[in-house]
Amino acid sequence: MAQRGLQLDHERFCCPVCLDLLEDPATLPCGHSYCMCCIKKHWDEESEGGIPSCPQCRQTFIPKPVLRKNTMLADLVEELKKTGLQAAPHPQHYAGPGDVACDVCSGRKLKASRSCLQCVASYCELHLRPHHEAPIFHKHQLVEASAELQEIICSVHSKVKEVFCRSDQQCICLLCAMDAHRGHDTVSAAAERTERQSALGPMRLDIQRRIQDAQRDVELLQQQVEAIDCSADEALKDSRTRLSQLLRLVEEESCEVQQQIRSQQQTEVSRVKELEKKLQQEIGELRRRDVELEQLSRTEEHSQFLLRHSSLSALSEPTRSASISVRPPCCFLEVTAAVSELADKIQSILRQDHTQISAGTRAELLRDSWLLGVDPNTVSVGLKITEGNRKLTFVGRKQSYPHHRHRFTDSFQALSTQSMTVRSYWEVKWSGAISVAVAYGSVSRTGSDSSFGDDHKSWALYCDRNGYKARHDGVSAFLSGPPSSVVGVHLDHGAGVLSFYSVCDTVTLLHRVQTTFTEPLHAGLCVCLGSTAELLQPNQSE
Repeated sequence: MAQRGLQLDHERFCCPVCLDLLEDPATLPCGHSYCMCCIKKHWDEESEGGIPSCPQCRQTFIPKPVLRKNTMLADLVEELKKTGLQAAPHPQHYAGPGDVACDVCSGRKLKASRSCLQCVASYCELHLRPHHEAPIFHKHQLVEASAELQEIICSVHSKVKEVFCRSDQQCICLLCAMDAHRGHDTVSAAAERTERQSALGPMRLDIQRRIQDAQRDVELLQQQVEAIDCSADEALKDSRTRLSQLLRLVEEESCEVQQQIRSQQQTEVSRVKELEKKLQQEIGELRRRDVELEQLSRTEEHSQFLLRHSSLSALSEPTRSASISVRPPCCFLEVTAAVSELADKIQSILRQDHTQISAGTRAELLRDSWLLGVDPNTVSVGLKITEGNRKLTFVGRKQSYPHHRHRFTDSFQALSTQSMTVRSYWEVKWSGAISVAVAYGSVSRTGSDSSFGDDHKSWALYCDRNGYKARHDGVSAFLSGPPSSVVGVHLDHGAGVLSFYSVCDTVTLLHRVQTTFTEPLHAGLCVCLGSTAELLQPNQSE
């Protein structure tokens, strides 16, 4: 029990800030006591608030109290220290990952508070006391605890590196300055630090400005995302409403068509049943007449035969069978044809609208626009390159281009200088007959399969006055689309989507490829006889 009471006494005499026994205890007007240095440091750290307060009860003091040492409390703490017992270290005082550990502690090491440059060692508060109390240590230089203490000590002379050699851009000790670095431009490490630290202010201001600019851009992007999401939600809501209305109209039309078909079915069936009834009656009459005739033919007496024959009534007109047919009535064929025509029209409209939705607007595509140029080292010698390496013209005659391993030799074509691995959009103005293409940089430069679209490394859109044709890996497909002298190409490399567009007053999707791209892609141009192709600048109109 005595030991427990002593332990409680020790806990009562611990500073609530550092959790060690009070050092130069000072008592605030609220009654709580702290180490003089701890409470001063606490108030210095919260000085921006302007009003000092107690860390425990948060009572504020106006004006700021004058701190004085509580001598009676200090004497009690000294008596406790003489017992040889110390306050148990708080768990936060033990060295953890990333902390500098005390070099003197045995067992579980405490966190070091200071490092000594003369001793080349780090100490916790307990083992640092000799440096504060013993006169022999008063000249030792204490610095913030550092795990890289050895780096500031010269490995040759075991002296503190107090000099900076500007010639070699490194810290050295005084002996090194007089020996290996004699004659070099040297200054004190403190002077060099002061000079360099003066440049930190403008650097930090620039960094903070850039951070603010980036944060502002991030906020704008977030607002843009929110606007996109809201717009998409509204579009989904509106499209659901309109498509639901369309579905209801289709269902109503379906019900009406069904009713019309059933009504016509009943009419036709009633007509046929009536005709069938008449035929059955006619069959009955004919059978009776047949029996009468058979009986008449068996009459032996001539006068009786003639009398009975004269009394026979005339037969009714036969039901005309020419109107009877097993083929469906034309009214049903007309309904089927009308429904089929309506379905074809709806499908055509839906396909057209879906194409327009997928294509987007030119303004949206231009957000991903690139300024591309033709790589002169790839241009075929039969093509002339002009307009700042953006226009190719078929000239036929050999141009004086230097030999280069990347030049196309068997096809009149070229690649762009830039390679693309992100979302990209560009436009090509053309005349005559050309191919607008994208290709890997490793596409063949010579041989029968070096033309764009002839192998698996390129995708081409052939354009002439007759229309468009897509080609890849030697397989072609004819396309429909409005004629235009400008073709747009949009590449989403990461998503594996390549799209070709006809660009005039509106943007119309001509062809779309969904695949997996394994290399960076270049824009490609293939120019035929009497033709030109030009890579347009972003936002450049025809």
